[in-house]
Amino acid sequence: MASVGDRFKTGETCAASGVYGFDGYTNGASVPPPTQEERVISLQRGDAFPPIRSCNRGAYWRLHRLH
Repeated sequence: MASVGDRFKTGETCAASGVYGFDGYTNGASVPPPTQEERVISLQRGDAFPPIRSCNRGAYWRLHRLH
């Protein structure tokens, strides 16, 4: 089970339904920033963590709140 503060990356399966925030690109880049809509996402258990679609890059996601 995931805990608040845990970090995940694009392609991994979501272990806990909740609200996740963008926590950096997997390649270490800092630009371009994700769009406002891409910064915070809601996922259900079993969903795959998405890339940042506006620039087609893998991302790290941090769990902010469980549903």
